[in-house]
Amino acid sequence: MSYFIRGHESKWEVVLGLEVHAQINSLSKLFSPSSTGYGAEPNSQVNLIDAGMPGALPVINQECVKQAVITGLGLNAKINLKSIFDRKNYFYPDLPQGYQISQFENPIVGSGHLIIEAEEGTKKIGITRLHLEQDAGKSIHDQDFENSFIDLNRSGCALMEIVSEPDLRSPSEVSLYIKKLRSILRYLGSCDGNMEKGNLRVDVNVSVRRFDAELGTRCEIKNINSIKFIQQAIEYEARRQVKLIESGKIVEQQTRLFDSQKGETRAMRSKEESHDYRYFPDPDLPPLILEKKMIEDLKLQLPELPDKKKIRFIETYGIKKYDAEILVSEKEVAEYFEKLVSDRDPKMVVTWLTGELFSYLNKKNLDNPQSAISVEKFGELLDLINDGTLSNRLAKELFVEFIESNMSASELVKKKGMVQISDENEIINMIETVLDQNQKMLEEYRSGKEKLFGFFVGQIMKISNGKANPQMVNTLLTKRLKK
Repeated sequence: MSYFIRGHESKWEVVLGLEVHAQINSLSKLFSPSSTGYGAEPNSQVNLIDAGMPGALPVINQECVKQAVITGLGLNAKINLKSIFDRKNYFYPDLPQGYQISQFENPIVGSGHLIIEAEEGTKKIGITRLHLEQDAGKSIHDQDFENSFIDLNRSGCALMEIVSEPDLRSPSEVSLYIKKLRSILRYLGSCDGNMEKGNLRVDVNVSVRRFDAELGTRCEIKNINSIKFIQQAIEYEARRQVKLIESGKIVEQQTRLFDSQKGETRAMRSKEESHDYRYFPDPDLPPLILEKKMIEDLKLQLPELPDKKKIRFIETYGIKKYDAEILVSEKEVAEYFEKLVSDRDPKMVVTWLTGELFSYLNKKNLDNPQSAISVEKFGELLDLINDGTLSNRLAKELFVEFIESNMSASELVKKKGMVQISDENEIINMIETVLDQNQKMLEEYRSGKEKLFGFFVGQIMKISNGKANPQMVNTLLTKRLKK
């Protein structure tokens, strides 16, 4: 299903391709031993190589190569046994060498794909390539009215640039793609996917065309680190391009930036072609040669990735496809679920995990369930519900207090006096009391006014202070009314 540009529903389609820059999880940089730790004092993690000093020679980080190969395998991609590092020449203040060491015609990873669940169903998104490159530093413009400052801590950190085919057709598909890619990277452990820290940044290539026409001129929107902002940028840029074309103007190929405050893109520079960067093989780095055995060994080490895990969850636990997709989207959530579901009803576990616990996590801006409540503590609450000690309704009432307390479920239930009444004789006595007090209603029910059944249930729950087992109330009341 294509995304129709608002105000132009009958004529135009947006075509999208992404370049995702994922920082590799490694203790040191791509070509130097400097630390990659986040949050250090500016320019405290820089050596001669990172600073671009003459005569300082780069040495490849083997761990970064390994993580790139693992990522390529996770993206169903071809691993190239021979790849070449190139110099990509351009000037920017936070690029000390005056060039970036990257890969161009011979990347470490070739074509692959990943699957998203789009509105119209399963859709395969092509991966053009994954190549290794070093990150630039960071320019800081808001510390002084007259001067900009440079922090080179990030300079030389290892990036995987993952380039998609122009197979995406809407902001929502882009969102699904990024979330799926981020999930795979986190499962593999090759990137933490933290967009707020800049460890996952996205360049979006946007073009528009009339349906069935050739691809239009694209504009690249650089360095967006929020899915929300990516969607807003696409919507604005698509409308901007259509407006230009419909007014008889042309879309210039540009690199643009997204202003999140104004919700609009603005021109940064004319879009360079590959020849503008004067790529040539880096003379300080020999070709990178991989052995087949290394690749086969890494393939054996791959974890169970989201797509396979989803299928297993559906088949093993009998849960819905939608629920399985939610559970496997984050590695920590999937692991938490598997521990929690052990010897428990899967459907009940899914309901509580994706309902009450997810709601709490969202309010607290947390990702990992374990950071809020241990599997053991949560499991005890579910067990009390399952054995009839505590009702669903009462459990929901005390859930937040339960998470934030140091008490076990049993201790909190006793303290609150919330133990569910499941004694059959006690519930029968309550039923008789309610029927005796409402003889007229009872006669109306027996004359055909069956909706009064709910009234009786409500009265029974009222005199029990909400503690009566609802299922037992329904079963015993039904049996009593048939007499």
